[in-house]
Amino acid sequence: SRRALALAAAAAARAAPLQRDLGLGLSFLRVHELPADLVADTPTGRAYVLDLRYVKGGPAEGAALLAWLHAHAGPHSPVFLLANAHTGPALLAPLNSAEAVTGLVIVGSGAHGFDPDITLVVPAGAERRAYNALEAGTDIDSLVTVKNDKPRNDEAALAAARLPDTGADEAPKDDAAKTAKSPPPAVIDPVLQRAVQLHRSLLALRRL
Repeated sequence: SRRALALAAAAAARAAPLQRDLGLGLSFLRVHELPADLVADTPTGRAYVLDLRYVKGGPAEGAALLAWLHAHAGPHSPVFLLANAHTGPALLAPLNSAEAVTGLVIVGSGAHGFDPDITLVVPAGAERRAYNALEAGTDIDSLVTVKNDKPRNDEAALAAARLPDTGADEAPKDDAAKTAKSPPPAVIDPVLQRAVQLHRSLLALRRL
């Protein structure tokens, strides 16, 4: 039936990896299922944001992820891995050591039992809304460019350390009607935004 075909098409689209170009040599790859979404033809020798938030998996999937990271992460081609408390622990277990993968930086909203390299405080609902916005077709640039906050120096230093050294008040009542007509605040993905900022900082430091 037409409805069944539509549901099948939606399921297929949801399962496929989501890829975007973030500019300046940085690619975005969102995984939904492992190992199927770790596409074999992703170019090496460039930087990646690998989004593993909400992805589940066991030791076999973790091994496939580790192999992909070994093939793609390096001194001049870092992988910024996005994860959170909903990412399968077995996927991240092989990555606990800083020496496990050269050029890997894990970025995420911290939680009990999950301690990324770069930790942000992001409400779970806000992170999920931002995640879903990209799934719904929101332009990826709009999720990372509204705020002007920069990563702290210690965060940029930590990201660099993972790479070998090769070289509001309430509106006045009179403005209530105007405020009511204002557009809703832009959806920002702070975790993705921070990964992009770290990449730009490493470029500025000439570490890439």
